[in-house]
Amino acid sequence: MKRYCIKSRGGRTEYFDIVREIEDGFIVRLTRISDGNEKTIEESLTKHLFDICLKTGYIYEAATA
Repeated sequence: MKRYCIKSRGGRTEYFDIVREIEDGFIVRLTRISDGNEKTIEESLTKHLFDICLKTGYIYEAATA
């Protein structure tokens, strides 16, 4: 399972893990940590949007998951 960090405002940490690949994208487990509160949800992400976010630097692969 690969982990990707998401650029976010100061004081917040956001990242997602790819849970599985589907026909047109991925199912990801998104984790948001803000003010000591952690929220985790599962969402779908299209391959097109994933590629755009990766190319623009909005997301980047974490060194270790």
